[in-house]
Formats: sequence, C-alpha cells, structure tokens
Amino acid sequence: MSTQTLRQQLFRVKPVPRDGGETGSTLKRSIGLFQLTLIGVGGTIGTGIFFILSEAVPIAGPAVIWSFIIAGLVAGLSVLCYAELASSVPVSGSSYSYAYSTLGELPAMGVAACLLLEYGVSTAAVAVGWSQYVNQLINNLFGMELPHALLYAPEEGGIINLPAIILIGLCMLLLIRGTTHSVVANTIMVLIKIAVLLFFVAVGITGWNADHFADFAPFGFAGVMTGAGIIFFSFVGLDAVATAGDEAKNPRRNLPIALIAALVVVTGVYVAVALTALGAQATGEFDGQAAGLSAILENIVGASWPGTVVAAGAVISIFSVTLVVLYGQTRILFAMSRDGMAPKVFQKVNPRTMTPVANTIIVSIVVAILAGVLPINFLAEMTSIGTLAAFLVVSIAVIVLRRREPDLERKFRVPFYPVVPILSIIGCLWIIKDLRPITIIVFAGWTALVLVWYSFTGRKNSVLGKRIDTGLIVLVGPGRYREVSGADGVEIDDADAAAVGRGGPGDGSAGSGLAGGSADSGGGAR
Repeated sequence: MSTQTLRQQLFRVKPVPRDGGETGSTLKRSIGLFQLTLIGVGGTIGTGIFFILSEAVPIAGPAVIWSFIIAGLVAGLSVLCYAELASSVPVSGSSYSYAYSTLGELPAMGVAACLLLEYGVSTAAVAVGWSQYVNQLINNLFGMELPHALLYAPEEGGIINLPAIILIGLCMLLLIRGTTHSVVANTIMVLIKIAVLLFFVAVGITGWNADHFADFAPFGFAGVMTGAGIIFFSFVGLDAVATAGDEAKNPRRNLPIALIAALVVVTGVYVAVALTALGAQATGEFDGQAAGLSAILENIVGASWPGTVVAAGAVISIFSVTLVVLYGQTRILFAMSRDGMAPKVFQKVNPRTMTPVANTIIVSIVVAILAGVLPINFLAEMTSIGTLAAFLVVSIAVIVLRRREPDLERKFRVPFYPVVPILSIIGCLWIIKDLRPITIIVFAGWTALVLVWYSFTGRKNSVLGKRIDTGLIVLVGPGRYREVSGADGVEIDDADAAAVGRGGPGDGSAGSGLAGGSADSGGGAR
C-alpha cells in the first residue's frame, strides 16, 4: 500500500539521471551531432511548407509572411528552452520527461497528452499532404491521376487516403529495421529536400510580381494570428531532436547544438520559399491548391518539368518528415512505458535491432487510420495546439528547474533569462487563443481522457512511486533527492540516513516532504 498522500503522488518529481541517460535504458547511443541536426530539419521542413500555404494564405493574405515570422519567433523562444532542458535532462521523452523532472507526475501526463496528439496527428497530416504530391507526380509522368475515392478522406468526398497509409507502412518497416538505418535514410532525404526547395526558389523568383503584395493584410491582424496558429504546424518536428535523448552521443552537448542549428536552417528555408511563392502567384490562387509549389513553377515556366522535379523532391522529402515524427512518437511512448505510465508493450526492445518493434507497429496502425479518414485542415490545427501546449510547459519547466536546481550541470543556458521563457509562454498562449473553438474543445477532451487513464492506471503503476515507497529514492535534505538503488551502486551514508530520519519517505520525517513545493527535481547523487 502506498505511503504517499494523493498530493505527493500527483506531484512526485523524477530525479535527473546522473550519467546523461536513463538508468537501465536498452536503447543504443548511435546518433551523432550532424544526424541529430538533420532529425530536426527532416522532421520540420516538409511538414508544412510543401502544402501549408494553401491553408494559410487564404486566411492571412500576403501578410502570411508575418504569420510565419510570429510562429517562428515563438518556436525559436521555445527551442532555446528545449536546448537548456536537453542539456540538463538528456533522456528520451522530450517535454514529457522534462515536465516529469520539474513539475511532477500529473503535469507530465498532461504534457504526454500534448505530445501524443502532436506527433500522432502530425504524422497523419504529413502523410495526407504526401499523397497529393504522389498524385501530382503520377500525373506529370504518366498523364493519369489516382482515383478520387482512394486519395481523399470521407469528409472530402473520398473513401480512404490509400497513399498516406502506404507511406506510414513504409516508415514503420524502416524504423523496425533499426535506428541506424533510419537515421542514414533520413540524412539522405533531408539533403535532397533542401536541394529541391532551393531549386524552387531559383526558378520561382523569375516569376516575381510585386503587385501580389498590394493588398498586404486583407483580413487584418486577426487573420495574421489565425494564420500563425495554422503555420505553427510547420515548425512541428524541431522538438523531435529531444526525443532522441537516449540514443544521442554526448547528449548534454549535442542535443542543444542540434536544436538551435535545426531552427536556423528551417527558418531560413521557410522565409525564402514563402516569399518566393507569394511573389510568383496571386493570393487568390492559393485557396484549395493541391501540391502548390509544383503548380507555381508549372505556371511560371509553362511546362511540367519543374513541377515534376518539385513533386518528386516532395515525395522523397516528406517521407523523411513522416519517418522522423513517427520515430518521435514511439520514443515518447517508450519513455512513458518505462516510467509505468503506459502499457509495458511499448518498452519492449527487439534484441537484434535494438528498437521497440511492437511499439512501432501499434503506433503505425493508429496513425494510418487517422491519415486514411481525416482531412488535412483538421489534422494541422490539432497538431498546432498540441505543439503549443508542449512548448508552453517546457518554458515553464526551465524556470522551475533553475529555481530548484541552480547548480545542475547545464551545457547550454537560455540567454536573457528569465525574459526568453516568459516571452515564450506569452507567445504560445497568444497563438492558442486564436485557434478555432472546436480545436481547443477537442484538445481539452483528449487531455482529460489521458488524465483519466493516469488516475486509474498510471498513478498505481508508476515506477517512481514504487521506488519511493520501497526507499530506493529518498529525500536527503532540503530540495535534494538521492537514489539508493543497489543497481546504481549507491548507498546512503550516515548523514543522509539522519536527514531522512532513517525511515524512508512518507514516515512523517524529512522524507515525507518528497513531493512538496520546495522539493528538488532531482540531480540524483551527482
């Protein structure tokens, strides 16, 4: 029977691993700095820029440029916060793990709900966008199109989006083969992606027409902010770097560098492509335009070959987005399962490939169903709110961890603290308030469902809770935890024993304050 009160259970905080990785992790450290950076780039570019303009330009007009800038600034502030936490808590699980080590178990499950929504839904959304470029490529090469019934969701007049399902299946097979194979494939596809987008800029700028910017903000500031909420979807994937904490080499150094480098590359490419597209095509032509970048080049050149190049590049590059985001989803569930917050099947690792095979298959099936039957506009907004909520919590976590663990090793520190995390919090809330009410309602319902799961299952199965109850993790002083697990080779000395009253947590002595407001997030026995 648990010796912890309900409040202590809900807000118990996980100690930060001492060795830069999760104790007992069964994943292999095989991802270097360059590959980590391209995970961020690969999971982001293509998520939106290849097709999100057709959704955002009709809402914001040419002022969609400001929508990109606002979304990019909010993402940039958040990425700086991610970078600090990644250098302090370098484990798999991204903001779920960060929240667990700063805010407590219940908030961590709220963040988990955001991440599961962000990664699961964005994978489906990207796959749906990919199918449009497949159709465009087939049309350019062979003069034929896929049947409407097999290309669109039921709400859009089709039966099922078959290409999207096929793409997710291919990514699943690659991830099952092993992380090394997946990372190499992603690196190749990202380099192709960047080359194709630079090709679009080079050709598209020849059709520049400044008159396209005449009515710059036809829907005012409200349109700009609504556009920013949708476009924020285009920055999903940057935080995928943080899901690789258990598989990154030298994670305290490489994770923050990769996050910032990916942000710089992504922002530069986005600005160049968006400006080129708006200069080359009138605002009114974006609405409902499938495979928009290809269509823009075809109209400029008067031939199909440039569009074919972009469509082929998009087919290849959006594959990498799906691969990275699907990877991120499986690693988040892996971290949750390891903590007892999700079924054990999600942490089982194949001894040959060193990958969570069952986890990957289950996630792929669920995502394939979403991609097959839901329209892209709904998927894009649901992804945005999940990402914004996760970014919001990460910014709060930076402030909390600075106060609780001022001496914790940090290879990277957020500049202009606490201004940057506070601005990040404000920016996230500002964009969230302009999302459609139905998006917020569905998000709230999903989060409530995950918290209900936690109340009945996760709270009782919490590995951290069991370690506290059995005395393997104890509070040994004001704001300081120490692990006394035999597996870690850590023994409690006389001074520490006195600090916990020799009774372990929950006996009414110092240990009973384990989940209290001044409790430390755990530097462990550093």
